[in-house]
Amino acid sequence: MTSTELIKPHGGELCDLMLTGDALEAAREAALHYPSITLTERQLCDIELLLNGGFSPLRGFLGQADYDRVVEEMRLTSGDLWPMPITLDVDEATATSLSEGDKVALRDPTGLLLAVLTVSDVWQPDKQREAEKVFGTTSQGHPAVHYLMNEAGSHYVGGTLEGIQLPIHYDFHDLRRTPREMRALFEANGWDKVVAFQTRNPMHRAHKELTDRAAEEVGGHLLIHPVVGMTKPGDVDYFTRVRCYKKLLRHYPEGRATISLLPLAMRMGGPREAVWHAIIRKNYGCTHFIVGRDHAGPGKDTDGTPFYGPYDAQELVIAHQDELGIQMVPFRLMVYVPERDAYEPIDEVQQRGDEFKMISGTQLRQMLAEGAEIPSWFSYEDVVAELRRTHPPRHKQGFTVFFTGLSGSGKSTVANALMVKLLELGGRPVTLLDGDVVRTHLSKGLGFSREDRSINVQRIGFVASEITKHGGIAICAPIAPYEADRRANRQRISDVGGYIEVFVDTPLEVCEARDVKGLYAKARAGIIKGFTGIDDPYEVPENPEIVVKTAEQTIEESAQQVFDALVEMGYLRIEDEA
Repeated sequence: MTSTELIKPHGGELCDLMLTGDALEAAREAALHYPSITLTERQLCDIELLLNGGFSPLRGFLGQADYDRVVEEMRLTSGDLWPMPITLDVDEATATSLSEGDKVALRDPTGLLLAVLTVSDVWQPDKQREAEKVFGTTSQGHPAVHYLMNEAGSHYVGGTLEGIQLPIHYDFHDLRRTPREMRALFEANGWDKVVAFQTRNPMHRAHKELTDRAAEEVGGHLLIHPVVGMTKPGDVDYFTRVRCYKKLLRHYPEGRATISLLPLAMRMGGPREAVWHAIIRKNYGCTHFIVGRDHAGPGKDTDGTPFYGPYDAQELVIAHQDELGIQMVPFRLMVYVPERDAYEPIDEVQQRGDEFKMISGTQLRQMLAEGAEIPSWFSYEDVVAELRRTHPPRHKQGFTVFFTGLSGSGKSTVANALMVKLLELGGRPVTLLDGDVVRTHLSKGLGFSREDRSINVQRIGFVASEITKHGGIAICAPIAPYEADRRANRQRISDVGGYIEVFVDTPLEVCEARDVKGLYAKARAGIIKGFTGIDDPYEVPENPEIVVKTAEQTIEESAQQVFDALVEMGYLRIEDEA
């Protein structure tokens, strides 16, 4: 019996939606006359898995009836189990221009035609209901809820797809297999049992031991199936992770494991996401799926409360296991036992009362940042070396110092003094992105509306991220009054290096007394509208790394405070002069 006969796709059919031959050419020609929608990063991931069958039995983006039932019951109107709403979100202007039966060309950001959508319906969803039902929370501390409320379009467009071209990837061609190609590989090698391992993180010895044991117990082949679409902000970039996976593969027994990449946009939806992941792996031809502790969970909310229980995901998969048609293999936390020089399940180790060791992801990131030695019992030397290539110790990383505060708080003066101190130290290029200078060169033409202020601050963040990514130091000193913009910059810059927010906490009356331009007086008189601190709010930073009080100390003292903090955090290293 072949693997394709052993496990049928979810819904009974692999819904490969790609057109071929004359139908393809006709659709491509007709699409020249259709309105176009340029897909977002998430939508590009979704459409790839819709078109190649990874999301079988879906034949397009959900219409309203399917959406409503998926949100409420985790089922399509056909009755098939489906836990995650796959929707094409658009802005209001686009939504009002579309009607049932319209055809729309879906394109990537370069204009490449990927698919033609035949519209079934257009509606405005209840996002609060979607968040509560699908993710179990309306807290924007959950990344998917934050995306839903702040980034996704206001309306959804449902409809069936005709595939023209899968999204193009220029990396790891040999590792990007479609469900049909994966099934053919399993069949060609006679692998009638395949255990899939989902990961969005680098893998170390504990993961290797866990997956090796799982494949051995099942008596099957191991598919390491990492997500290389959208994951959780702050995760290690997938280029680094894939290089690590390729190194790790050498440590498995010959013929035990295969790597293939999954272009999935994760929602970090915990239990529902685990069921979704199982369906996707079934479509790829796998017979077993490893579900971990707090599988696909985003961690804790801002108050420290976990979004999901540690075993909620496993319990929901077990509850639907017969219908899913893919067998769950529970993730057992593996720990290192020095006395045995081996990895073993933590429950067995604790029952015996043996001492054990483990290193968390947070601890590993800290060790990499400090340039500390990573013990050989934790990971393999070649994997660690790969991580160090893209995660050097902090004193070799680029970083951004982002000053924020009221006009007249002294942030620009402190920023200039800090720049001089960093130039005196030497070793890395330093760029100052001051608010007034940026508006002259980078943001010329922008006004002072809330929208324009946000655009200005995020432009500064983009330039700072590029400087940081290439090992330089960026010092930014805009007012940056809105927390959402500062949060967006933190996320963008933290992905490529260090980010240090400095709140220049100066009382409004002190700022007004320092105002040599008379801006506060004009704002008080109503001559200037929307002035921060007078008739437009300044949102105080929630968790700045450094707070500077220029009303209580000199500019020299303030700059030195920031400099000393950078040394203490490890971003600067002071060499002894002998």
